[in-house]
Amino acid sequence: MFLLFFQSIQQVRILIALGGRDGPGGWNSSGCEVNKTDVNYTSCQCNRLTHFGVLMDLSRSVVDKVHEHILMIVAYSGCGISSLFVGITIVTHLVFHQLRQDNSSKILINLCVVLLMLNLSFLTCTWSATFDNSGLCIAMAMLLHYFLLSSFTWMGLEAIHLYFLVVKVFNINVKNYVFKFCLIGWGVPATIVGIISIVKKDLYGILKSSSSFCWIEDDLTFYISTVAYFCLIFLINLAIFFTVLYQVSFMKSQKHRVLRSIVLHDLKSVASLIFLFGLTWSLAFFAWGPVRTYFFYFFSFLNVAQGFFVFVFHCLLKKNVRKHWQDCLCCRRLQRNNKSGKTPDS
Repeated sequence: MFLLFFQSIQQVRILIALGGRDGPGGWNSSGCEVNKTDVNYTSCQCNRLTHFGVLMDLSRSVVDKVHEHILMIVAYSGCGISSLFVGITIVTHLVFHQLRQDNSSKILINLCVVLLMLNLSFLTCTWSATFDNSGLCIAMAMLLHYFLLSSFTWMGLEAIHLYFLVVKVFNINVKNYVFKFCLIGWGVPATIVGIISIVKKDLYGILKSSSSFCWIEDDLTFYISTVAYFCLIFLINLAIFFTVLYQVSFMKSQKHRVLRSIVLHDLKSVASLIFLFGLTWSLAFFAWGPVRTYFFYFFSFLNVAQGFFVFVFHCLLKKNVRKHWQDCLCCRRLQRNNKSGKTPDS
């Protein structure tokens, strides 16, 4: 699967029998170069992929071809790997009923679902741009925009929920607590995308800085609906991030613990919150001038792998999650032994 992924990133060869966009199948010839041609066929080498940083590219300009190719490999391989691990996180919480009983787990599941859909819609937007179909491109761009805004919203809701738990020590046994979060997490982005599509759906289309990606075409719409929205979420999350860290550090200072244990635990907590709150998305603000490309590397690597880091901090490193998997695997091993007539001691 991943081998085919890398091969499609490096080059995609298309045989165009009737040539250009007028041939059957509706191929878009933009982004293609002719390798070889004769009276019978034309062989083209096409690169229709784009990098993950385009979602928050404030300058909305083209990246150098060499760096863009490397960023594409990071983006598409990272999306595949991240989708796999965020899917494991979802399955883990759905399989083990005990893990999804509290509100924190339910909110985490929603965040994982939207991250999975964000990765898949990003991959699909490049594929949809290969067809000469403006309606399909607009629809996929709207879908990608929706899941991007939903990701930001659920990151903000994660921060607010943690603030209630740690700082306010708020009683979360509020009626329809998670349901109200779902209305905000899924409803607000849908309202924003819906308003844009009603005003003018042609604001979505082929991105000017990339001839092969369906995204928000209008600059003003991009800055208001995406950049400004993220800035609002980022400022809230950043304030809650430092507040929670201060509160946790204050509570730990009341206990006598080994310094090394405190430092290691704090580092893990900080890293976990950074990815859970989506603070790494702010790297797009520094992608300007001569350092623009290099910040795109940091931005792409950290954000396409967000689902993987969520899996590490909220599945792999959690004792209760590991215990459930160990118990499940041990029970299956015992069942196989009983069917084969073996006892645990044998």
